[in-house]
Amino acid sequence: MLELYQWELSQYSEKVRLILDYKGLDYRKIEVTPGVGQLDLFRLTGQRQVPVLKDGSKYIVDSTEIAKYLDLEYPERPLIPEDPHKRGLTLLMEEWADESIGVKGRKALFSAISQDQGFRKSLLPNSTPDIFKTLLEGVPSDVLKVLGFGVGCSPDMVKSAIADLKQDLEALTLLLADSPYLTGDEPTLADLTVASLSILLKFPQVAYLDLPAGLLGKGVPGLADNPDYELFFTWRDRLYAQFRKPLIGIPPSGSAPTAIQID
Repeated sequence: MLELYQWELSQYSEKVRLILDYKGLDYRKIEVTPGVGQLDLFRLTGQRQVPVLKDGSKYIVDSTEIAKYLDLEYPERPLIPEDPHKRGLTLLMEEWADESIGVKGRKALFSAISQDQGFRKSLLPNSTPDIFKTLLEGVPSDVLKVLGFGVGCSPDMVKSAIADLKQDLEALTLLLADSPYLTGDEPTLADLTVASLSILLKFPQVAYLDLPAGLLGKGVPGLADNPDYELFFTWRDRLYAQFRKPLIGIPPSGSAPTAIQID
């Protein structure tokens, strides 16, 4: 069985999970422990970030490379069209989404959790011990704001990221107004990438992630609750309903390395 080294709340891990479900491939999730060290996964792959896909003796790193690998080795339900125009558009949109929605979405979510202690605690996986949830909830907002400067989440950067995300969501809403998918009549890697990376902006209504039920349908204020983007999130949730498997009936994650830094 395929094995996915991941972090449950990583949108790039979610991108791979959605791709695997879309292709109908069985896989086992291996939750990677962040911040403890960097030896185990580095020893296996030569780098410290997730997601990493293990297929037999092969380790494939980076969500884009994993997508290309899966399309080559498991061609059922192709992700990248053969038509040159659609292929180019798909690859271009996938790269754009990775660098725009993926990166800026994390900054927007950081802003939301730095302002709301309850939201911060709720974002931890259900399996997180209560003592750690309580510790995180108790971190003052001012401390998080100071820490944010060190990870590219200063107030000005967050403000700029949210402004850019509003433009991104407006553009996506316009593209989807008269088309079922972003590049035509069939879903491609572009659709799966955009849909999965948007989970940090607004969580789906169904339990696809190991998060408390109270977070379903919630997200970044000003984005998740903006009626101007309702068409986009409705499209995203419909795509998820078509292709993403909910957690119900899924066996628990496997054992994880204890030494890995999350991307």
